[in-house]
Amino acid sequence: MSKQYESDFDISLIKDSLIALKKIDFELAYLAFLTHEGIKPLSRWENFLEDNAFQLLKEMNLYAERITRIVKTGREVQENIFSCNPCHIDLYANKFVNKPVEKSPETQLFEGFLFGYPPCCIEKYIRKPYVANNMDEKDQKILFHWACDNCKITPFLISSYKKIFNLLKNL
Repeated sequence: MSKQYESDFDISLIKDSLIALKKIDFELAYLAFLTHEGIKPLSRWENFLEDNAFQLLKEMNLYAERITRIVKTGREVQENIFSCNPCHIDLYANKFVNKPVEKSPETQLFEGFLFGYPPCCIEKYIRKPYVANNMDEKDQKILFHWACDNCKITPFLISSYKKIFNLLKNL
């Protein structure tokens, strides 16, 4: 592991949890790490999480909650949300618990805000998703939002995303 990455982030207290989460799913560990570092205010994991994985998030000092949503067929689905800030959990839960899953512009703006996406990228995505951008393909793949062309914020975010991605990859 590069000394550069070690000096940027002190993972001593969360290393074991990250390794265990990585064994469950790399993307889950990556989201948890980004959220732990405050780069993402809130993250959502839409796959089932065993209680032990949920506990690992809490061991990383993340507030975590399972919420129920309803898909178009009427079936209930569980979402796992986690954040360093309980207010973000409350904002998300108050808006979405026991509510239908839908992708209105209002919902996308709200989710994008909570997930830490640049406003310009959210607005562009709502108008026309996946428009060609000037991002390096490898960089775009490690983001959780689609960067808009000429975004002024994503280039500042990508360095932290890369550092966290590479540190986690090398754990």
